[in-house]
Amino acid sequence: MSDEAVQITKASRSNLALAFIALPKQRRADISVFYAFCRVVDDIADDPGHTRDERQAGLDLWKAAVESPQPAEPTLAATVREIIARYGLSVGDFREVIAGMEMDLDGARYGTWEGLRLYCHRVASVVGLVSIDIFGARDVRAKNYALSLGLALQLTNILRDVGGDFANEGRIYLPEEELARFGVSRDDLAAGRRSEGFLALMDFQAERARSFYREAASQLPAGDRKALIAAEIMRAVYSRLLEKMARDRWQVFDRRYSLGKLTKLWLVLRGVLG
Repeated sequence: MSDEAVQITKASRSNLALAFIALPKQRRADISVFYAFCRVVDDIADDPGHTRDERQAGLDLWKAAVESPQPAEPTLAATVREIIARYGLSVGDFREVIAGMEMDLDGARYGTWEGLRLYCHRVASVVGLVSIDIFGARDVRAKNYALSLGLALQLTNILRDVGGDFANEGRIYLPEEELARFGVSRDDLAAGRRSEGFLALMDFQAERARSFYREAASQLPAGDRKALIAAEIMRAVYSRLLEKMARDRWQVFDRRYSLGKLTKLWLVLRGVLG
């Protein structure tokens, strides 16, 4: 396993990384490399210390490097190409993930759910498509599972990070059309105002996320249950996180929600033991 990938994965303290412990050694190493790739390109897109053109150049280099060696390429690139070759992964999927990161270069602004859905598809559902191949899923129906679960996970992240995203260059991932429908303005978000309209908006988004969690559960192929243990742990952790925020009435401007260590350990054990 790439030392760099290990360091990036450990440093992230992510719920996604937590689920990897359920995987066999080689697959755990390889999904950690893919996760590190996702973190690196995300960090490039978000780096406030570089200009937009510099960030675009960094992403352009990665778009080329996932296919073939490049001069002065990132040290992780060769390891990424190894896992692409090992599993016959689609280079196009890696470029699609990068395209999602490019959508963040000019800040986040989505007029409609369909626009936001494309972003979620690129940065989460496509990540899921690559992941299930590394996990060893065989049934073609697992692709629909990955697509739905990706949307659910990304929506949960968006709801958790409403306050933090606005603090980061004024990013707003909630669709403008739906903000207007519930009477929530940019000024409301800037002020961290948890109005009745804001709470109703968040409840609406939460139900959308729940619908995708339900879709994913219904699409899980029986023959791939063992291969998709890590993905199911992610579903359990993030859906539990969603319900925690909803019960707490969306205090997302004042805190960044997470689950306790014992809760996460129990969900991991439950996933591993079936």
